[in-house]
Amino acid sequence: MGLWVGPGGKIEPNESPYECARRELYEETGMRAHHLHFRGLLTEISPRPDWQWMLFLYVVTEMSGDVVGDEREGHLRWWSLTEALQLPIPQADKIFFPKVIELSHPFYQAKYLYDADLKLIEVIDESGHDASGTVC
Repeated sequence: MGLWVGPGGKIEPNESPYECARRELYEETGMRAHHLHFRGLLTEISPRPDWQWMLFLYVVTEMSGDVVGDEREGHLRWWSLTEALQLPIPQADKIFFPKVIELSHPFYQAKYLYDADLKLIEVIDESGHDASGTVC
Protein backbone atom coordinates (compact mmCIF):
# COMPACT_ATOMS: atom_id res chain seq x y z
CA MET A 1 0.00 0.00 0.00
CA GLY A 2 3.05 2.28 -0.07
CA LEU A 3 2.98 2.94 3.67
CA TRP A 4 5.58 2.34 6.38
CA VAL A 5 4.59 0.52 9.59
CA GLY A 6 6.44 -0.78 12.61
CA PRO A 7 6.92 -4.49 13.27
CA GLY A 8 3.89 -6.24 14.71
CA GLY A 9 1.43 -9.06 14.37
CA LYS A 10 -1.16 -11.24 15.99
CA ILE A 11 -0.90 -13.00 19.33
CA GLU A 12 -0.39 -16.75 19.10
CA PRO A 13 -2.12 -19.26 21.42
CA ASN A 14 -0.80 -19.16 25.00
CA GLU A 15 1.17 -15.97 24.30
CA SER A 16 0.95 -12.67 26.18
CA PRO A 17 0.99 -9.32 24.36
CA TYR A 18 4.53 -8.76 25.73
CA GLU A 19 5.73 -12.13 24.39
CA CYS A 20 4.05 -11.38 21.06
CA ALA A 21 5.83 -8.02 20.75
CA ARG A 22 9.22 -9.64 21.44
CA ARG A 23 8.56 -12.50 18.99
CA GLU A 24 7.24 -10.29 16.19
CA LEU A 25 10.21 -7.92 16.47
CA TYR A 26 12.59 -10.86 16.19
CA GLU A 27 10.70 -12.55 13.35
CA GLU A 28 10.41 -9.37 11.29
CA THR A 29 13.79 -7.73 11.99
CA GLY A 30 16.16 -10.27 13.57
CA MET A 31 16.46 -7.98 16.61
CA ARG A 32 15.97 -9.19 20.20
CA ALA A 33 14.16 -6.77 22.51
CA HIS A 34 15.58 -6.38 26.02
CA HIS A 35 13.59 -3.43 27.32
CA LEU A 36 9.98 -3.10 26.17
CA HIS A 37 7.70 -0.42 27.54
CA PHE A 38 3.94 -0.94 27.28
CA ARG A 39 2.89 2.49 26.01
CA GLY A 40 -0.56 2.19 24.50
CA LEU A 41 -3.76 0.23 24.13
CA LEU A 42 -6.03 0.86 21.15
CA THR A 43 -9.40 -0.54 20.28
CA GLU A 44 -10.29 -0.41 16.59
CA ILE A 45 -13.97 -0.79 15.77
CA SER A 46 -15.94 -0.79 12.52
CA PRO A 47 -19.27 -2.14 11.31
CA ARG A 48 -17.34 -4.91 9.54
CA PRO A 49 -17.21 -8.19 11.48
CA ASP A 50 -13.58 -8.74 10.36
CA TRP A 51 -12.33 -5.40 11.74
CA GLN A 52 -12.51 -5.47 15.53
CA TRP A 53 -9.02 -5.22 17.01
CA MET A 54 -7.09 -4.46 20.16
CA LEU A 55 -3.58 -3.14 19.60
CA PHE A 56 -0.96 -3.39 22.34
CA LEU A 57 1.71 -0.78 21.62
CA TYR A 58 5.25 -1.23 22.91
CA VAL A 59 8.36 0.90 22.60
CA VAL A 60 11.70 -0.91 22.65
CA THR A 61 14.55 1.07 24.20
CA GLU A 62 17.22 -1.62 24.20
CA MET A 63 17.77 -4.44 21.74
CA SER A 64 20.51 -6.53 20.20
CA GLY A 65 21.14 -8.58 17.10
CA ASP A 66 21.67 -8.00 13.43
CA VAL A 67 18.93 -6.50 11.30
CA VAL A 68 17.67 -9.16 8.92
CA GLY A 69 14.63 -8.68 6.72
CA ASP A 70 13.27 -11.36 4.41
CA GLU A 71 11.08 -8.88 2.47
CA ARG A 72 7.97 -11.09 2.91
CA GLU A 73 6.13 -8.19 4.51
CA GLY A 74 7.88 -5.37 2.66
CA HIS A 75 11.13 -3.49 2.88
CA LEU A 76 12.92 -3.20 6.21
CA ARG A 77 14.53 0.09 7.13
CA TRP A 78 15.33 1.97 10.33
CA TRP A 79 14.38 5.64 10.50
CA SER A 80 15.20 8.36 13.00
CA LEU A 81 12.19 9.50 15.03
CA THR A 82 12.19 12.81 13.18
CA GLU A 83 12.19 11.06 9.80
CA ALA A 84 9.57 8.53 10.92
CA LEU A 85 7.06 11.30 11.65
CA GLN A 86 7.44 12.55 8.06
CA LEU A 87 6.94 9.16 6.38
CA PRO A 88 3.76 8.00 4.65
CA ILE A 89 2.24 5.92 7.46
CA PRO A 90 -1.35 4.83 8.16
CA GLN A 91 -3.61 7.59 9.45
CA ALA A 92 -4.10 5.90 12.82
CA ASP A 93 -0.33 5.54 13.26
CA LYS A 94 0.13 9.29 12.63
CA ILE A 95 -2.18 9.91 15.60
CA PHE A 96 -0.83 7.41 18.12
CA PHE A 97 2.87 7.28 17.19
CA PRO A 98 3.89 10.65 18.70
CA LYS A 99 1.89 9.86 21.84
CA VAL A 100 3.45 6.45 22.52
CA ILE A 101 7.02 7.03 21.35
CA GLU A 102 7.69 9.76 23.91
CA LEU A 103 8.23 7.88 27.18
CA SER A 104 7.51 10.97 29.29
CA HIS A 105 3.95 11.16 27.93
CA PRO A 106 1.18 9.36 29.82
CA PHE A 107 0.05 5.90 28.76
CA TYR A 108 -2.07 6.22 25.61
CA GLN A 109 -5.48 4.59 25.46
CA ALA A 110 -8.05 5.29 22.76
CA LYS A 111 -10.86 3.92 20.65
CA TYR A 112 -10.56 4.34 16.88
CA LEU A 113 -13.85 4.19 14.98
CA TYR A 114 -13.90 3.26 11.29
CA ASP A 115 -16.69 3.20 8.74
CA ALA A 116 -17.54 0.13 6.63
CA ASP A 117 -14.86 1.15 4.08
CA LEU A 118 -12.27 1.25 6.90
CA LYS A 119 -11.94 5.01 6.78
CA LEU A 120 -11.01 6.38 10.20
CA ILE A 121 -13.90 8.63 11.23
CA GLU A 122 -13.36 9.30 14.94
CA VAL A 123 -10.77 8.91 17.66
CA ILE A 124 -11.92 8.82 21.27
CA ASP A 125 -8.91 9.49 23.48
CA GLU A 126 -9.34 7.83 26.85
CA SER A 127 -5.90 8.59 28.27
CA GLY A 128 -5.93 12.23 29.29
CA HIS A 129 -4.19 13.51 26.12
CA ASP A 130 -5.86 16.31 24.23
CA ALA A 131 -8.94 14.82 22.60
CA SER A 132 -8.42 14.08 18.92
CA GLY A 133 -12.11 14.18 18.12
CA THR A 134 -13.51 13.65 14.68
CA VAL A 135 -11.03 12.84 11.96
CA CYS A 136 -11.23 14.73 8.66
